[in-house]
Amino acid sequence: MAHDTTTADAHAEHEHHELPTVFGFWVYLMTDCIIFGSLFAVFAVLHNQFDGGPTGKELFEISGLALETALLLISSITYGFGMIAAHKGEVKSVMMWLAVTFFLGLGFVFLEVKEFAHMIAEGAGPDRSAFLSAFFTLVSTHGLHVSCGLIWIVTLIVQLAGTTAIPERMMNKLTMLSLFWHFLDIVWICVFTYVYLASMI
Repeated sequence: MAHDTTTADAHAEHEHHELPTVFGFWVYLMTDCIIFGSLFAVFAVLHNQFDGGPTGKELFEISGLALETALLLISSITYGFGMIAAHKGEVKSVMMWLAVTFFLGLGFVFLEVKEFAHMIAEGAGPDRSAFLSAFFTLVSTHGLHVSCGLIWIVTLIVQLAGTTAIPERMMNKLTMLSLFWHFLDIVWICVFTYVYLASMI
């Protein structure tokens, strides 16, 4: 009886420790929604302020954007496979899918940086017009979030290396990263639709 009581107390203490973490992460996601919502609102106001500079129709290429979008959306699927493996307790499979997700995300960031470098080299940097200032701020903020997600993925891979099981705390970390990564996918769909496609019409 005493052993059962001790176990129950330990479980309750563990839940008490985890709940603030989960709650804090949801608060973070809500603040991220506010940040991106504000940036979208700014872009909505400034998207026609070209100041004689190039427009989105002149700058954006659908082929490159389609590849970026495909990489990020596929990375969301591969992360989902990783979560399935995590629930099965397959550590090596989780690490493999995290690595695949990492390289897909890295490819996305590489293409985005390449796009920015090309635009700046063509004289279409963030200082050229209000439209480009709003564009660079919004898209680079999303890219920064993806980069942070990549660092998070590497951290989890390192933590999983050498382990044979996935404890509840690690599952909690994987779940929070899953929410974060899928959130970035949703934001990118909005960026792709409203910022890129709408600017090309």
